[in-house]
Amino acid sequence: MHIIYYYEKIGDKTGDHSAYGKPKSSVLHRAHEVQAKLPSNFPCCVKHMLRSHVTGGFWLSLPKQFCNIHLPKKDGIVVLVDENGEEYKTKYLVEKNGLSGGWRGFSIAHNLLEGDVLVFQLIKPCVLKVYIVRANGLTELDGAICLLNLDFQDKSIDSANLKEENEDVKNCKTAEPDYSGPLANVLERGIVAVSSGHMPESARRSASDNNELSLEVLDGVRFSESDVQFKDVKGFNGFSILVDGLVIDSEIPLHLRAKYYQLCCSQNSFLHDHLIKGLNCKLAAGIISETVNIADAIRAAKLTTSCEYLQTWDKTLKAFEDMGMAVEFLRARIKALISLPTEQEESMKSRTAERAQLQEEMRNLETKLLNVKEVIGTVDADIKALEVQEENLEEIFKEKATAPW
Repeated sequence: MHIIYYYEKIGDKTGDHSAYGKPKSSVLHRAHEVQAKLPSNFPCCVKHMLRSHVTGGFWLSLPKQFCNIHLPKKDGIVVLVDENGEEYKTKYLVEKNGLSGGWRGFSIAHNLLEGDVLVFQLIKPCVLKVYIVRANGLTELDGAICLLNLDFQDKSIDSANLKEENEDVKNCKTAEPDYSGPLANVLERGIVAVSSGHMPESARRSASDNNELSLEVLDGVRFSESDVQFKDVKGFNGFSILVDGLVIDSEIPLHLRAKYYQLCCSQNSFLHDHLIKGLNCKLAAGIISETVNIADAIRAAKLTTSCEYLQTWDKTLKAFEDMGMAVEFLRARIKALISLPTEQEESMKSRTAERAQLQEEMRNLETKLLNVKEVIGTVDADIKALEVQEENLEEIFKEKATAPW
């Protein structure tokens, strides 16, 4: 029986593995037992569950050599099948050699914990059978039943499935391991291919004694080596988005990161610096991405932009602010935009009311003017009558003067 084992080495530059958590030898031993009982004509690999696999970002990278040989050459769907035959569709990203969308659902559904070890078996193109070995001991489901059913699985899997023509997985065949080079050189590359039953004693002893062999190289979301202050960032090339000790650059498209960098530069600080601890990496990436989108929307807003849209953006930013995102300056801009039409409208209402009041006063004055004109007409008539009397005044005066005593 020949089974290909795929491992990857983890650890920091100093050789310390505590940050990632190394699998207990008993868990690996049980995983190897499971693997040894699998059919020899189906490729398989072993994965040790780290914290980033089962919490936060829920990202799972697989051994690069396994991916290169047995998985598609472009992004697509890879189906995971558990011991009960339940299928879970996941998004396979070829550039990152791992599973993204859908992996979180599988992990939660099977209550995977840090330290568990999974054995992945390629049973047909783009379909992986998953055997779970728990770090805290075997359960009836993922231990005893799993081992008892391996012989049955060997019979139930149709090996002809692997012979189907498929451009993306046409290399899905195991290859004889090559031990021509020194084990040290293989270990240095971080990958070891071992033939069950033919593993050299020196290799077994080295793999057992040297715990540098592990099952993961973090890809995509990764641990940060240092805590960078924004004042130390010299340009976009040195700009990384660090959330709760993890660099989540891979979760945010490049063009959004570039725009986010400009937003941070405008405030001379990381806007996400005070996000609440323990926040899911994808949620944090979503908050940052949506912040950039809202900032773009604010820039593109016009006077005709609905006030409801502006209020919705403000409510969204308020929620982000409650989670620690520094978006006060964006909310202030939105409030200013909302207030501009409101102030204009209030001024218009005020002036309109004032105009109406003046028009009313003008009408009152016009009425008074008509009354005055009538009075003036009466006075004019009286003046004319007096003028007539004045013309006869001389005659009247003489009559009075010459009147008999």
